[in-house]
Amino acid sequence: MARGLAFRHVLATIALAAIAALLLADATASAQSPTGRVRVMHASPDTPAVDIFVDGAKAVTALAFPEDTGYVALPAGTHNVKVFVSPSDGTGTPALEADLNVAAGKDYTVLAVGLVGDGSLALLPLEDNNATPAAGKAYVRLIHASPDAPAVDVAVAGTSTLVFSNVAFKGVGAYTPVDAATYNLDVRAAGTATVAKSVTGLALKARAVYTVVAVGLLGDGSLQVLPLLDADAPATAPVAPHTGTGLSDGSTGIAMLPLAAVALALVGAAGMTVATVARRRR
Repeated sequence: MARGLAFRHVLATIALAAIAALLLADATASAQSPTGRVRVMHASPDTPAVDIFVDGAKAVTALAFPEDTGYVALPAGTHNVKVFVSPSDGTGTPALEADLNVAAGKDYTVLAVGLVGDGSLALLPLEDNNATPAAGKAYVRLIHASPDAPAVDVAVAGTSTLVFSNVAFKGVGAYTPVDAATYNLDVRAAGTATVAKSVTGLALKARAVYTVVAVGLLGDGSLQVLPLLDADAPATAPVAPHTGTGLSDGSTGIAMLPLAAVALALVGAAGMTVATVARRRR
């Protein structure tokens, strides 16, 4: 009976050690697999919905104008991107193709811009900067993706205060720090007072990062300005009450340890159990 119980203890210990080793290996692999993030936006007003393939595998299905995918993590390195009119199985000639180099820890926005009708359809890859703004400030940048709109200025409505100046098609107004507030803006033909589009109620939160994209066509009245949230304000960690145990209320020691530390602790516990069973059997 005692030997059977000891044997079961040994089996349980071996299983525990195996699980711990798997956890440790997973944590190590994650640490050794750096990634970047990529967001794709369909900004071509005459192009139908598209499927996007990354390294031969379908990554996005039926992305329509003027939608975006939000950020998606990709392993660092060079990736082949193909864009096909949806629905597609990824065979045949793509509407667009490019190789995108993704650096670890970097964010990117890739836009499909231009018109399929006149052969100007192209991919516009941009590196993003989602560093957290200072207290009370927001960052905002402008991407001009309207094929028939002239170069533009963006001004605070009703004033001569310019936020962006002389940004042409496929051009980018650099990240600009502004006071966190709600703005009314005028998009004007560069160097004039002619308003092409008014933007009302653009709320920019403190310590958040935004991209504003001009899409559509000026000629048919479909021009619009879309704000994208690139990075939200960082969360403020609540201050946990002191319980006299060194742990937050309702927490356990294991819950507060990193995954790798938990794995190491389990392996150590397994070793102690094996040694204890061996001593008892002697």
